[in-house]
Amino acid sequence: MKRYKKIGCVAALAAVALFTNGCKKILDENPQANIVPSFFNSPAGVLGGIAGVYNDIRSAWGTEGFSLETVAGTDEHLAGGSASGLSYYTYNGLNSTSGGGWWNTAYTDINTLNGVLQYGANIDLPDATKKAYLAQAKFLRAFWYFHLAQCFGDVPLNTKFITTPTKSASRQPVADVYVQIIKDLTEAAADLPNTPSDPFLGKAATKPTALYLLAKAYLTRGWLNNTATDFQQAATIASGIIAGKATYGLDLWQDYGDAFVPANDYGRETMFVSDHSNDPKYGQYTVGGAASGGAAQNLTPWFYIWNYPANSGVNSIKNAQGALTNNTVSPLMVRDATNGRPYIRTRPNTVKMAGGPNAGRNYILDQAFVNRVNDSRYDNTFQKVWISNNAITNNAANTNNQRGISYTMQVGVDTAIWMPDTEVAGAPQFDGTRPFKGIIIPPSLWSNQLFPSVRKFMDPSRGANFNDPSTRPVVMYRFSDVYLIAAEAYFKDNKPAEAANMLNVVRQRAAYRKANSAAQNALAAAAMTITAADVTLDFILDERTRENYGEWQRWFDLVRTRSLITRVSAWNNEAGVNIKAFHMLRPIPQTQIDRTVEGPKFPQNPGY
Repeated sequence: MKRYKKIGCVAALAAVALFTNGCKKILDENPQANIVPSFFNSPAGVLGGIAGVYNDIRSAWGTEGFSLETVAGTDEHLAGGSASGLSYYTYNGLNSTSGGGWWNTAYTDINTLNGVLQYGANIDLPDATKKAYLAQAKFLRAFWYFHLAQCFGDVPLNTKFITTPTKSASRQPVADVYVQIIKDLTEAAADLPNTPSDPFLGKAATKPTALYLLAKAYLTRGWLNNTATDFQQAATIASGIIAGKATYGLDLWQDYGDAFVPANDYGRETMFVSDHSNDPKYGQYTVGGAASGGAAQNLTPWFYIWNYPANSGVNSIKNAQGALTNNTVSPLMVRDATNGRPYIRTRPNTVKMAGGPNAGRNYILDQAFVNRVNDSRYDNTFQKVWISNNAITNNAANTNNQRGISYTMQVGVDTAIWMPDTEVAGAPQFDGTRPFKGIIIPPSLWSNQLFPSVRKFMDPSRGANFNDPSTRPVVMYRFSDVYLIAAEAYFKDNKPAEAANMLNVVRQRAAYRKANSAAQNALAAAAMTITAADVTLDFILDERTRENYGEWQRWFDLVRTRSLITRVSAWNNEAGVNIKAFHMLRPIPQTQIDRTVEGPKFPQNPGY
């Protein structure tokens, strides 16, 4: 298979003159479509290879296709009214042409990294600097192989730089792939710095980042083989990161919501990101271009937003069937940067199960976020209130105005839309008997068009260019997940007390609210504290939903814990009727199969 790489600069390595000048030299003086070994014979070539791989991570994390593959068809998410790739949500018709476009990116990058490692050892740099550069390459190679192994199982395992195009390829056992992943991460952790250092600034890989991924690799391999030593290794490594958090400059924010404040994107809880920027040196879109998707664009804020401008008619009413009938003449909201661009792709799973042990219950409100009094994470994950940005006048005589009063919406003051998480008598126009200026949309009126937006990823910094992609980084690894990895590993190692201790750290943090008094926060933390008897796999998975909802982890969590079939069948009406055991792996992309025309045919995963 032919592999090639075009080198480019990346924001993760920006703000360093040596690096940016090196990239410029590569592009200006040595243009080439295919990398040859001599490319890696200088520090600039090695840095350019690593930078290109960091750049390519953008073509997955934050894009629509990859987001779809990581959250759809799980217990957490259902299809929104404008969802694309429905086969991922329902498992009906999922096949080799459905997705997996990042497969080519991964293998192109792996080949680049192989070149860095194979030839970069001979560059003229101090040994410590050279080791740090090569450690970045080992981390990134393991990073891509880990995602390939989780999605596809047996995959081609290449550790040598390919210079000659080939039309043959084969898959190696996933066990061999994990051996390479663990080797690369162990060596990377030994040589990476404790905190970001020149020229790898921002949130590029560091020692704790490599250790984090190493712990998760051991945890995942442990589930595959039910190997006690792997769970012990995962627990030990994760606990070591926590013990060394001061050395690594890591910690939890006191308030869960602060982890998602844009100013904190590079803060103490963030471990690894995919950078995005509107700087033309690093970004890959035009400011004000109203982009509609594509590689290297962070569109995350769009996917989880309902169409609040089109479905917020001031005099909307409940029809005879109990659904909301929207008055499209006078929308309470217009599109703005604060509330985001509505793509209506993915919604929270708040649909009541039609049958089975959870009949009449939904996963989000009745299971995962059932304790919304003491746990702040529902309120910090979902947007419930939209403040008026459209000064409309509603006269008492207007059609469907049941309030009996006239008024004008005050921009920036009045609540235009309220989506409470419990039922409200009199909705949508009354809060009990009190006339409500805007509209109230309680859970009984939610649908694939009406649902709470996810607020974690909002990017109001775009100003008037609210149709532009986000310039926030995609935060892939957060420090709180280290506690969850440790808890899961301790649980599998039959140490429920240690697992409970780890879970209690994130649970007690989630109890904190800035608006509460110290006494109220203490009572909430006590109510959130669990014991060893509470620790089950289902509890851990629910805790992962509460902590990581929407953060590109859910499909991997369910596959790793061998829970995909049971959890989807138990909680997802859309997907439960179609899901089968073979869906624990994704289909090999058809492009890979088609291009293997010499030697044995490239095998597809069973069931596809």
